[in-house]
Amino acid sequence: MEFHQGRLIDHVHLRVADLRASKRFYQAVLGALGHQPTYETDEFFAFDEFFVDAAEDYRTRVHLAFQASGPDAVQRFYDAGLANGGTDNGPPGERSYHPGYYAAFLLDPDGNNVEAVHHGPNTRSSADVVVRPLEP
Repeated sequence: MEFHQGRLIDHVHLRVADLRASKRFYQAVLGALGHQPTYETDEFFAFDEFFVDAAEDYRTRVHLAFQASGPDAVQRFYDAGLANGGTDNGPPGERSYHPGYYAAFLLDPDGNNVEAVHHGPNTRSSADVVVRPLEP
């Protein structure tokens, strides 16, 4: 048995009502797992690709981004979502986050913001991480 990690989820973004309380919580629980914040400002903090920011008035609490193999996959994601109960939250196209960032955004039936993203031409250190549980 083996599990392939790091191929589906690109990043997760939470919108919270109380940034200080969330920061204290996530620093404690992720610190207990051996992780430290990778970026912090007065407006948000991050642990690798897990982002948290405060918003009193927000449309969605959860933003979940899935990795896509290219712009065509982003378009298929968008079309499939619209055809199956999703609502447009940003059509496929390049974004200014970094050169080559190509994404589409949908609200799922519960109002969560979901994204498919292709980061443009890149070189990966590995296609994924393979986890094989040890036999007892």
